[in-house]
This record gives sequence, C-alpha cells and structure tokens, in this order.
Amino acid sequence: MFGLFNKKTPIEKLQEQHKKLLEEAFKLSKTNRSESDKCYAKAAMIEKEIAILSVNK
Repeated sequence: MFGLFNKKTPIEKLQEQHKKLLEEAFKLSKTNRSESDKCYAKAAMIEKEIAILSVNK
C-alpha cells in the first residue's frame, strides 16, 4: 500500500542523515559557527561512507 513496507537501503538511510545534517549546519551557521562546523564534519564523514558503500555495491 503505497510503499508502506518498502525498506530503505543503507545508502538511502545515509543520504537522508546527510541531508538533515547539512540543513542543520546551515541553520546553525547563522548563530553558532562552531556547532555548524561540527555538523559539516559529520556530513563529510557520511559522504565518505556513502561513497564506500556505492563502490562496494
């Protein structure tokens, strides 16, 4: 029923986390630069994980 039981792949889950981190980092960049940088660093680590998983596919 409209994709209720479709499971997300690990890559899709990581991409969703990456997107959320980038959005949060952008919001934080206006108020707290150090926290924003931490979010960008986490997003970069997730990018590397996505690249590794996509190569090993």
